[in-house]
Amino acid sequence: MPESIQIQLKKGVLEMCVLTLLARGDSYGYELFSKLMAQIGMGEGTIYPLMRRMQNEGLVATYLVESTGGAPRKYYKITEQGRGTLVAQRAEWKDFRASVDSILGEDR
Repeated sequence: MPESIQIQLKKGVLEMCVLTLLARGDSYGYELFSKLMAQIGMGEGTIYPLMRRMQNEGLVATYLVESTGGAPRKYYKITEQGRGTLVAQRAEWKDFRASVDSILGEDR
């Protein structure tokens, strides 16, 4: 059975959403997951492979912060390359959304 359109849309915008959250402030993986889960219903197994890929592509960087209750937490921060990618993705999203809205608006 093909994936639902909602799943496909989530996959398509997930990187842009993560970059947007990180542009607002550094965050650790579980915190990112929690925000994305609350807003768009993203599954937990999705965030860490995505973050690894984004780090490998130079879109995010990491650093450790000591924790009072255990191991240090790995925080993610957006890089300058990530900021450039976010600007480009947001522009593409706005154009795409406007085109889809134009098509869907014909049924009104």
